[in-house]
Amino acid sequence: MNDEHFVMKKEIDLNRSQALGEKKISELLWSFSVPAITGMLIMALYNIVDSIFVGHGVGAIGLAAVTVAFPIMIVFMAFGMLIGVGSTTLISIRLGQKKHLEAEKILGNAFFLSVLLSIFSSAPMLLFLDPILVVLGATEDVLPLAHDFSYIIVSGSIFMFIGFGLNNIIRAEGNPKVAMMTMIIAALLNTMLNPLFIFGLGMGIRGSAAATIIAQAVSSCWVVAHFLLPHAYLKLRLKNLCPSREIVSEIFTMGSSVFFMQIAASFVAGLFNYTLASCGGQMAVAAMGVVNRVSMLILMPIFGISQGAQPIIGYNFGAQNYERVRETVKLAAIWATIVATTGFIAVMLFDTHIIRLFSDDPALIVIGSNGLKFFLLMLPVIGLQVIGTAFFQATGRPMHALSLSMSRQVVILIPLLLVLPRFFGVQGVWLAGPISDLGSSLLAVLLVLPALRKLKKRS
Repeated sequence: MNDEHFVMKKEIDLNRSQALGEKKISELLWSFSVPAITGMLIMALYNIVDSIFVGHGVGAIGLAAVTVAFPIMIVFMAFGMLIGVGSTTLISIRLGQKKHLEAEKILGNAFFLSVLLSIFSSAPMLLFLDPILVVLGATEDVLPLAHDFSYIIVSGSIFMFIGFGLNNIIRAEGNPKVAMMTMIIAALLNTMLNPLFIFGLGMGIRGSAAATIIAQAVSSCWVVAHFLLPHAYLKLRLKNLCPSREIVSEIFTMGSSVFFMQIAASFVAGLFNYTLASCGGQMAVAAMGVVNRVSMLILMPIFGISQGAQPIIGYNFGAQNYERVRETVKLAAIWATIVATTGFIAVMLFDTHIIRLFSDDPALIVIGSNGLKFFLLMLPVIGLQVIGTAFFQATGRPMHALSLSMSRQVVILIPLLLVLPRFFGVQGVWLAGPISDLGSSLLAVLLVLPALRKLKKRS
């Protein structure tokens, strides 16, 4: 590193310290969250646009096929987040401790792990794709379309690993706008290519998958290019690609909570599909796909707030500015609750109109609107659980974060899915969601409040 570049990095470190350590929390959270919210909203919107094109271009059976394949995509997101969130947490803490070279070493190891895990996770998935899809709820009619869609997605999973995983690090180094552009690039490309491939080229559901992979490939190139720029704050260096057992272990430890949360989400999504296929057929599965898209549109801004809060919490925790950590958590929880409540009101008022955006099928509209209202009944309390998980993740307590996230995904939800449909059919599936949301949010309050009190004493 030459003297000029070293001085520049020192100045950036100083500016970063002054901002994250001294700037007003509301301004910091706004500046970090808005780009994250914007980017994640765009991601949610392009997933919705995908479903709209599939629903009108392929039909309800196409929506069912994409819904069946969705748990596979969640698995790849889980591995990407294992690396991305784990390395981001470490990098935020290291930067708070003024250990820039260690942060760059973590970045290099994260890139190496992204490539390695993408290969080892996609190969067995391709070998056993059809049996996996059947287990996930694919009926005889849905299986061919689900196979075509999943095969393309799995084959290009490396781009999801790099783009989705390492983009978190861009935000952690203090460049939320660049991280936002990653998502915007993917969203715009996907939105343009979907109608071209599905309608223009007549590729059907394969066109939707191809559009997704091409968009992810371009955005992953954007992410890598950012870390190779001459004046990048954190640079991707060849010497740092050699894996360190200590760093890899720390990345896995810090990212384990969100990883297991996503794996649980994949399992639960498959269980949802299988149960709905048994109780209500492919139309119920298609309805679940629409409900998922709409819920993600509402949840993405909440995730954006949690992502914006994480580097602020992590930096100040590393710098022992515990009162600023408390203030960030409280403000983020308030913002998340406002977003969730706004989404809840919109769903309750416009449920039928929302479902009609995806399909004109009368049966799907009836099942979907009913599912939308009941499944998102406890939406206003979800923000507490999301911010609580981010707080424990950012302060280096992955097991607390894991316990909190698993409470909704596994401990509460799975037993409800196994029991309620036996008595209430499809309606039992919809009711499992709000009950688990309420239980996990109460647990979040019980875990987070004592932790914040301890920080108050330490400060």
